[in-house]
Amino acid sequence: MPRTTFPPHVRKHRWAGYTYWSRLTCAEAPRLDPVVLIGGAMHRKEDWGRVEQGMLDAADVLCPDLPGWGEADLLPPYLGPDVPVEALVRLLDDLGIERANVFAGSYGSSVGYRLAQTHPDRIGRMVLAGTMGGIPRESRPMMRAAVALAESGPRERFGPAAIEALMSPEPDIAGKAVVRRIMSMRFGSCDEGDLAKFIANTNRLLTRDLIDPSIPPAAPMLFTTGEHDTLTPPALCRELAFTCPESWYVEIARADHLIHLERPAQLVDLMTRFFSGEELGDLPYATAVEDLRRLPVAA
Repeated sequence: MPRTTFPPHVRKHRWAGYTYWSRLTCAEAPRLDPVVLIGGAMHRKEDWGRVEQGMLDAADVLCPDLPGWGEADLLPPYLGPDVPVEALVRLLDDLGIERANVFAGSYGSSVGYRLAQTHPDRIGRMVLAGTMGGIPRESRPMMRAAVALAESGPRERFGPAAIEALMSPEPDIAGKAVVRRIMSMRFGSCDEGDLAKFIANTNRLLTRDLIDPSIPPAAPMLFTTGEHDTLTPPALCRELAFTCPESWYVEIARADHLIHLERPAQLVDLMTRFFSGEELGDLPYATAVEDLRRLPVAA
């Protein structure tokens, strides 16, 4: 059910030759800074569904299509996260948003991490999910195969190959059959522009590491992923959490890489707690909850 009577406001933005978009939905009674949702390589600003609706209980929600996403212009694969970061900062300026809480998942997590490094004054708190600066070695063959199918077909095999790379074979994943159908529809409806962005964004991850931890973000950062994530395994996400001096790690039960689809209510609860500054304590949907602030930061 809708959590607000206000319709979303969609706006076009221009920066450095790129056209990109924002979708801002206002809450009835916001009590937190606006929440920015940055998704994966194929995510569109309209795709946030129950996560967007759930967060409207506490905050205005901003869903951008940054360069390389959705309706925005293609981002060439030789460019890193700095372009979407600066585009997001200009977008926030355009909308008069001084500071926001940020969720960034999967491919978008490198943009979130870089934003926290370069513009800490624009961030209250940040949640990074399924964090990846690059595609782990074990996942590279499947992602390369998906790119090859996107480039030269057969097109009908592209969606299933991409889904196999994203989803775990583990049977105990919440709503797994429904999520698979959603993903099949999403990949099955890709047009040429969507495929070009998938190819560019995936090649970006295959050819370099997009996260440089040499400048630790100072903002409070929570790293999370599903316990069964095979694309960005929990151990890798937890390892990256150690690069931040003020960080937490939460592993979500019965989920893999697609926690925003599999466990949206739990993700909303986690974000709301963290953005509110609440103690996380024992979360009934988590297999691990760790406050890493008292532990040594990785070199």
